[in-house]
This record gives sequence, C-alpha cells and structure tokens, in this order.
Amino acid sequence: MGWNWLAPRAKFLYDDDLRIEKTLQNAGSMKFYAHILSVTAAMCTLASVPAHAVRPAGLGEPALVAHKALYDIDLVATRSGSQIINISGKMFYQWKPACDAWVTDHRFNLFYEYADSPGMAITSDFSTFESFDGKTFDFSSRRKRDGALYQELRGRAEVAEGIHEAAFTMPEGMHYDLTPDTMFPMGHTLEMVKQARAGNKLFNAGVFDGSDEDGPIEINTFIGKPVNAMAEIKPSKSLDMTLLNTPAWNVRMAVFPMENPAENADYEMSMIFHDNGIISDMLIEYDDFSVTQKLVALERIEGEKCGEAATTRPAPTPAPATPDTTKPAIEAPTIDKP
Repeated sequence: MGWNWLAPRAKFLYDDDLRIEKTLQNAGSMKFYAHILSVTAAMCTLASVPAHAVRPAGLGEPALVAHKALYDIDLVATRSGSQIINISGKMFYQWKPACDAWVTDHRFNLFYEYADSPGMAITSDFSTFESFDGKTFDFSSRRKRDGALYQELRGRAEVAEGIHEAAFTMPEGMHYDLTPDTMFPMGHTLEMVKQARAGNKLFNAGVFDGSDEDGPIEINTFIGKPVNAMAEIKPSKSLDMTLLNTPAWNVRMAVFPMENPAENADYEMSMIFHDNGIISDMLIEYDDFSVTQKLVALERIEGEKCGEAATTRPAPTPAPATPDTTKPAIEAPTIDKP
C-alpha cells in the first residue's frame, strides 16, 4: 500500500510511536498497513492453495503471497524543532489466507530517544481479519509503553448493503460512518497491484484500517516507473529471494485524515512495491523526522486450508510476543529494548 498522509496535527511527545506504527502498518499493510504500509498485506479466496500465490475471487488478476517478514526500523533524518534524537527497532509482519478471509499480524518493538526526556520502549500487537469480499473487517490492537499497557482497540467495520460503518467495542461507543466505496487494507493492496499492472500512475482511495482512533483516511498514490528490486537488495540467507525477483514499482503515497481534512499530508512514503504484495524498502517522511523500514528477513508460509482449526477473528486481547521454542527462521520482536 502506499501513502502520503496529511494533517498537521499537534505533536505531543508520546504520540510519535502511534504515528510511526500506523504508517508502517498501512504500508503493507499497507500499512502499507501495512498500512503501509500499513506498510504494511494481502490474501486469498482459494484458501486451500498451499502457501503460494493466491487470488481472492472477484478481485481480479493480482496474486499475493502468504509470507512473514522482519524489518529493521531506523531514524535517518531530523529537522529543525524535532525533539527526537533516535528511533530504532523492528517490525514483524505476517499475512496468510484463512478459509474466507485474509489474516494479518503486525508486531512492533521500537525504542525512542528524546533530547529533553527519558527514552521509551514501545511494543504493540495489531491483528486483522478481512473478508475476501471486502465487506467486513475485524481488528484488534494493544500497545505498551515501557511494559505498561496504555492503549487497546477492538472493533468491526462493515461496508455492505445498508451498512457503512466502523464500530469499536474498545473503547466502547466509538463509531465512524464510512462511505460505500471505503476499502480495507488488503483490498487496497490488491487494487494497487491492478493499477500498477495497468500502467495507471495515480490512484486515490478512502481506507479504514482500525489501527488508531482517528477513523478513515484518504490515500493518494503515485505509481512510478518499474524498478529492478534485485539490484537494490543484497542477497541474504534470511531472505527468500524468489519472492523478491518479481515485478516491482517505485511508489509514492500521501495520507490525509478524512475527519479533519487539511491541505498538507500527515506524512509521505516512498517504497519499492512488488506485485505479490511485498514491500522490500520504504522511507517514511514526517514534517520533523524521517525513518526507514528495511527488509531483513522474508519467507513463504502455508495458508490455512478449509477444515483446519480455522482462524476466525482477532483475539479480544492479542497474545504478547513470546519466544517460540521451535526457533523459526523469522521470529516476532521480543518485548525488550531492541
């Protein structure tokens, strides 16, 4: 996903972690995610297809690959007036198709250092369950600051006949009206691939991702020239290079809040976006600092098959990132300072 967000919002000391997490999720994920970047994501209808490219029914040609990835996050620039002197950490991302929906899991472990304040360790879990038809979207997240829980979100969004809303059960009573053409993160990622393959340069969409309390956003995307991602990536045993040797584009995005429209984007992102939904490199630019998201580990995973112990929806309280005794090649960040 791509984004150039907006809204010169007030910069409070402890809001920086939310800003970065939301951007990275939308990229991919898109965010972007995640967004992004969210960063940061993608999924399938043929859930019985094991771990390879999957195509959600009715969503056209794009084929997204079930995978898990680990990214290093680092501060690369600050501008006049910024209180931040360093940001470092990791983001773990996993996407796979379940029987009737795309399932994503993001885990962040970030450490912030400030010029006039003590440093902070921020950890978070964010999970989503997005139906293949793009009509329902369940989300759940939990954030901790120095080990203490300070935010928990949970809810469901629907864009169906007669229903266009996002309703939170935590905090109880929070509600946003959505437009009938609102997309959820995976649907947005698929549409980005379709637009890129068609040679279209500009793509605008309203997206709801449930990653914060700010409601839906508008994402303006510019799809640039194709790029040879293999020339930009140093081969590594921790990277499945077959997933990166794919068509890719330079993408620039800007993100704007829809509740309080503004002329300037909240932040902008530049990325290398692959047609299988993977983001291999990203630069996120805020008005007072910039961070990079670098892919350091990537592997293909199996999707769930119908009839297995199905993943239904995000758990009410996401499980903390605990060590896995099987020692997988890519592990989620721990709760400790990176």
